[in-house]
Amino acid sequence: MNHRRSTRCRGAAPAVVLCLWLVSGTACGRDSAPAQEPAASQPTMTAARSTEEAAEIALGGAFARILEEGVHPDLVWPDFRDYRGHVQRFYEGRELEPAWSRGGRVTAQARTAIAFLREADDRGLHSEDYDGSRWNDRVRALDASTRPAPSELALFDLALTISVMRCISDLHIGRINPRNLSFGLDVEAKKYDLPALLEKLVVADDPRALLESVEPPFEGYKALKRALVHYRELAAEGEDEPLPEVERLEPGSPYPASEALAHRLVRLGDLEPTAAETVTPGLYDGVLVEGVQRFQARHGLGTDGKLGPKTFRALNTPLAHRVEQIQWTLERWRWAPFEYPRPPIVVNVPEFVLRAYGPDDEAELTMNVVVGEAYHHETPIFAAELKYLVFRPTWTVPFSIQRRELMPKINADPAYPAANGYDVVAPDGSLVTDIDEEALQGLRSGRLTLRQRPGADNSLGRVKFIFPNEHDVYLHGTPAQSLFSRSRRDFSHGCIRLERPEELARWVLKDRSDWPPERIRSAMNGDTTIQVNLTAPIPVLIVYGTAVASADGGVSFFDDIYGHDETLAQALAGGYPYPA
Repeated sequence: MNHRRSTRCRGAAPAVVLCLWLVSGTACGRDSAPAQEPAASQPTMTAARSTEEAAEIALGGAFARILEEGVHPDLVWPDFRDYRGHVQRFYEGRELEPAWSRGGRVTAQARTAIAFLREADDRGLHSEDYDGSRWNDRVRALDASTRPAPSELALFDLALTISVMRCISDLHIGRINPRNLSFGLDVEAKKYDLPALLEKLVVADDPRALLESVEPPFEGYKALKRALVHYRELAAEGEDEPLPEVERLEPGSPYPASEALAHRLVRLGDLEPTAAETVTPGLYDGVLVEGVQRFQARHGLGTDGKLGPKTFRALNTPLAHRVEQIQWTLERWRWAPFEYPRPPIVVNVPEFVLRAYGPDDEAELTMNVVVGEAYHHETPIFAAELKYLVFRPTWTVPFSIQRRELMPKINADPAYPAANGYDVVAPDGSLVTDIDEEALQGLRSGRLTLRQRPGADNSLGRVKFIFPNEHDVYLHGTPAQSLFSRSRRDFSHGCIRLERPEELARWVLKDRSDWPPERIRSAMNGDTTIQVNLTAPIPVLIVYGTAVASADGGVSFFDDIYGHDETLAQALAGGYPYPA
C-alpha cells in the first residue's frame, strides 16, 4: 500500500530532499515556467493544489531542519545524533512524508506504539526516556486541530520515530554496549535495520506483536518481567521500617520485632498470611523460622533459619533496590545472543549456579559452581562455544599462581613438586627432575613451568570442558568439594569449578552412542588423558544476573559480588545518547 501523495515528483526525490536541507521552505529553487491562463472552472482546484504543495514543502522543510541539527526541541532527551542516520534514512525512503499520521490524523499504529512506549517501565526501561507522559497532550492537540501546522506534524512524527527507534533498540540490544563495561558480549550482529523495521511497523496490522517480538525470547527474561511488575507494585505501596538487627538470633529466642518480621515475610511471599496470624509476639520461632528459611533460600544464604547480619541485610534491603536489580538484570539479558544452534550451558556468576538447557528452554541439569574471587580473580562475562572435553587432564600452572602460591613452598622444600604430583617442565617439553638452585631460579623467573599430573588430587579434577576464549577460562572438576556447601562461592582464580562434573560430561555427550555413562566413568577414573572432540559445539554463556525469576513466580536475589550492578547503574545514569 502506497501512502505517498501523488503530487510528489518521485524521480526528483533525492534532489528535493537536498534542496530542502539547503534552503528549507523553498521548492528546491526551481525556475517556474510561465503560468498559463487557467480555464474559468480551475481557480479553486489550482489554489487548493498550491496550498497542498506549499504545506508539503513546509513540512519537508521542518523535517529537514530537525534532521540536520540532530536535536529535537520537544524531547526529554533532545539530542538524537546517535540515531540521526537511521531517522534520516527512514524519512528519505518516505520522501519526507509523515509516518504516523494520515491527513493530519494520528494513525492506529501510532496510538499502539505510544501505548507501548508508556509501558516501558514494565519492561525494565523508563517510559520518560521515550517521552511517556507527553504523548497524551500531543495526540489530543492533533486530534483537536482541523489543519495541523506542518511544523506541528513534523515535530510529532519525528518525536515518535526517534522514541520508537530508541525503545526498540533498547529492548533488543540494551541501552549500554556491554563492550564499554568490559563484558565479552557482542551485540553488533543483533542490531536491527531500524528504518526497515519501522517501515513495517507503520503499516502493520498488529503493531503490538511486532513491537513485542524485539525482546529476548527466553523464559527467564519473561519471568523476570512479571516479577518486575510485582516488585514495582510492592515498592509503590511503600517501604517498611528496617527490622532491628541483632548479632545472632537463634530459633526460639526472644525478638521484640517478631510481628514486624512476620509482616515483612508476608509482603515478600515467604509466609502465608494465615500462618502469620499464629506468630507469638516477641518470640522468634515456629512459622517465622520456616519463613526465614524460605527467604534465605531465595537470597543465596545458608538456610539455617538463624538471623544474622547477612540475613538482616537482605531483609532490610529496600524494595526500590530490588526493582533496580531486576531492571539491571533485564538489561544484561538483552546483551545475550537470542539464537543458538543448540541449547546452551549458562553460568550465572552471582548465583554460583550452572544450568544446561534443553530444547524447550527448561534446565535439564542444574548444579552449584565456584567462580573467580571478587576483586582479585573475577570470572569474566562472555559467550563462547564448548568444543571438547578432556578426561584425566593435566594442569599447567599459570605463572602468577606458580610465583605467588607455590614458589614459597618449593623454596622451603625443593621436593615439594614431586611429593605433590607436579612435574617441572622445561621450554622444550622435557622434565626437570633435579630441583637444584638453577631449577629454582628457572621456576622463579617462569622459564620453567609446573604441570600437575592427572589424578584425584589434580586441581582440575577428573575432567575439564574447553570453550576456547581469550581469557583461558574453562569449566572443570575439583578435589575441593567442601566449598560447594558454602552459600558464597567465589574462591577460584577465574575458572569455574563444577560440583558434579561427571553429570555435565554425561549431559554433553548424551547424543554420543560411543560415550555411554559407563565409558565416561571409566575415562574419569582411568590412567590415560583422553580428549573428546564434540561433533557440534555447544554454546556457553557466562552471565551476571543478581535477580533470577522462575516460571512459578519465585524470585531470587543475589549479592553484587563484582560490583557490576553499580557500574551499570552509573552508566545508565547519564541518559541519552549512550556511548556506542
